[in-house]
Amino acid sequence: MTQSPGAQFERLLEIMRRLREPGGCPWDREQTRVSLKPFLVEETYEVLEAIESADSAALQEELGDLLFQVVFHAQIASEGGEFDMAALLARLADKMVSRHPHVFGEASIDTPEEALAQWEAIKQREAHQAGRRRSIIDGVPRSLPSLLRAQRMTSKASRVNFDWPDARAAWSKVEEECREAAAALDADDRGRLQDELGDVLFSIVNVARLASIDAEEALQGAIEKFRRRFTGMEKHLSAQGKSVGSVSQAELERSWEAVKAQERRR
Repeated sequence: MTQSPGAQFERLLEIMRRLREPGGCPWDREQTRVSLKPFLVEETYEVLEAIESADSAALQEELGDLLFQVVFHAQIASEGGEFDMAALLARLADKMVSRHPHVFGEASIDTPEEALAQWEAIKQREAHQAGRRRSIIDGVPRSLPSLLRAQRMTSKASRVNFDWPDARAAWSKVEEECREAAAALDADDRGRLQDELGDVLFSIVNVARLASIDAEEALQGAIEKFRRRFTGMEKHLSAQGKSVGSVSQAELERSWEAVKAQERRR
């Protein structure tokens, strides 16, 4: 008979405690919050890859690995007398209840947009009660990938109607920023060019968001398309006894176009 989730979670907590105890695993015992940071990021991206692959077995495994990182950090906090997993879970549960008064209270909402606006209003109220000043765009981690961070931040700003009316209107800003970047390039002004290229990227993210497209995912798709076509070009040239390092730029371009044409035929 399969044990309950609670029993399995208690088992996991005990395994974590054992790994960190004297006589446990030398590697686990020497880890700190800082040393674990890369693993937390890595496991998160592996979860995302499993989601994209639609592989439920892989997703189950990767979510488990990500959960283990949370358990690891909670154990380190417990050892330092800061908080334990019970306190972490209690705080999380209390927060979810308080931020969903339409489910656990008397509030009434009808749309996802209303739920999101209510969530933000409650967060603002909580910050005020705690004596903290909280910006509408707070809560977007600086460590997020740049495109994702830009999309999350502008999404938050849009909740108070600081936004373009639609994607077409936002595209006009892309065109304006491209002209300014071109002027900086013509002027050979590297500092200004860096600033203007940042504005170009930021304005493109706005277009993606307003068109309901994930900018990070769109760029990842473009990167994967480049990888696929470049390796295809290498194979195309190799079949002729050539390599990408031994042919002219013009031949590279012809091979690239041949790979693109082959993709279109498929």
